[in-house]
Formats: sequence, structure tokens, C-alpha cells
Amino acid sequence: MRSAILKTALSTLAAALLIGAPAQAAGEPAAQAAGKPATQAGGKPDAFALPNGFQPEGIEIGPGPYAYLGSRATGDIYRADLRTGKGSVISKGPGTPSLGLKTDRRGRLFVAGGTGGDARVIDLRTGRVLKSYRLATGTSFVNDVVLTRHAAYFTDSANPVLYKLTLGRGGALPDEAVTIPLSGDIQYTTGTNANGIVPSPDRRSLLIVQSNTGKLFEADPSTGVTTEVDLGGESLVNGDGLLLSGRTLYAVQNRLNAIAVVGLARDGSSGKVVERLTDPRFDVPSTVAAHGRRLYLPNARFTTPPTPDTPYSVVAVKR
Repeated sequence: MRSAILKTALSTLAAALLIGAPAQAAGEPAAQAAGKPATQAGGKPDAFALPNGFQPEGIEIGPGPYAYLGSRATGDIYRADLRTGKGSVISKGPGTPSLGLKTDRRGRLFVAGGTGGDARVIDLRTGRVLKSYRLATGTSFVNDVVLTRHAAYFTDSANPVLYKLTLGRGGALPDEAVTIPLSGDIQYTTGTNANGIVPSPDRRSLLIVQSNTGKLFEADPSTGVTTEVDLGGESLVNGDGLLLSGRTLYAVQNRLNAIAVVGLARDGSSGKVVERLTDPRFDVPSTVAAHGRRLYLPNARFTTPPTPDTPYSVVAVKR
């Protein structure tokens, strides 16, 4: 158990964090922001620069010690070697965002297209777009993607739906996507709604964070019916990218400059925020990916007006 001294220090840090980074929702409990400084990683670079003006959002790691990052400005895909921190653009974007990213064992990168209302699948070896999908024709914000054994699912922060790409034999890509309406407990409102998405620990459902309300939901991948996950009164407001490791969920709370660490029930129906990781190098991180014992986060810098010369970086912390 933590000592009283440590608890006092954590409360002081939390208060400073909230002053510097306001949340999207009012009425957030004071206990939510309690956190501890994350330990910096050693050995390999624990931070590396991205091209000026890149405006990173999504990150995915692997195969191998390589991080892939998407630009919300141009849609470019940047690959960085985690051993050196050096990298380059491997796939030019369409001029619309590349947000959530996931790779598969076939050397493909699935990309959520944000306001472009689309999804792309990219060959990591060549950077070539294997297939593009028009997911929405009106206002949309295709935000994140998760891969399961037989499908890719995309969230839309502006529309209460999931978009599904059903994978065929050998991972064959479908000709078109299927739209699955979200129903049940989730209720869309003003602001950023469904955002990060991961499978539940038992792989029977999907977990989705709603950024503006701070709620976490289970979604049936077949029907789209959602049930709120019981977090014991805790909020994941400003929740962005999610990472599942066993029964531990890492939820990036972007404007709080924190990672909520949630211990989940096996079926994903309930969970407890066990700690919050913070780091002075965080500058509105958007999402998280893991390599070994490290978590890597791109600093999206949402509160900094972007220019062609604005610097961006990726930071690593121990988990």
C-alpha cells in the first residue's frame, strides 16, 4: 500500500496537471487525476523527434522494433527504428488524416482516415495502398481501428456506428465495409464520442472509450449493442488511444497528460483504475503502443497551434 506521504505528493501533482490541461467534461472527480511520474526508459532512445509539422496521432509498433505513425495533417505514414529513433516517410498520404493504426502478421497496416471518412490498408514493405474503403459520405471522424482474428473494426467519433472489414481466408480483404449501428448504453453527444477501441480480455467483445463522457463500453461485435463498463465511479474523460495487455488496459487521457492503468475483469464488464502514469515530457499524447517493457506515445500537441515548423516527438516510459 502507498504511504500517506506518497498520497499527498500524488494529490499535489494531480492538481497541477488539471490546472495545465482542462478536461472536456465538467464534474470530474478529484481522485481521477491522481497519478505518479512514469519511469523513463533506459537503453534505447526514450524520446525521438518526428519531422517538423508532422502532427502525429496514431502509433503502432511491429513487426520488429519499428514504430509506425500517422499524420493527421497529410496522412503520411512514418516509420521509426526504435533502436536509433531515426526514420522516414514510407507511404505518402492522400491529404486527409491518418489516425488509428494497426498492423497484422501479413505486413499490412490498417489506417483510420478521420475526417476523410475512409480506411486504407497499406503494404508495409512497399508503402503501396492495397485497398481503400469509403466508410461514410457525410460528416464523419473515423478515429481508431482494432484487428480481431476475422475482422477489422473502426470507430467513428461523429456517428454511432462501427465499420467492419470482414477478412476472408488467408486474411483476404473484402470489397466493401459493413456498417454496424451502436445501440444500448452509449449515447452520442457534442464533442468527440467513440474513440479508442481494443478487444476485451476474453476476446468476446470490444471495448470502446467515449472521450467526452469519460465512459468505457463493451460492444457486441456482431450486433453493436453496448453496455457501460463499471469503473467504480472513475472517469476516463479525454480518453483517446487504448492498449490492452492481458487484463490491463492502458487508456491515454490526452489533455490530462496521463495514462490511466485499468485492471479489468476477464469478460471486460468491470474494471478498476489502479494508477495513473504521468511524465513531464508528455505534451498532449494521443495514443500508446508497447514494445517490451516500454510504452511509446506520440505527443500530438493538440493545444499547440500547428505550423510547418512545429516540432513533434515520441516519448517512451516504462510500464
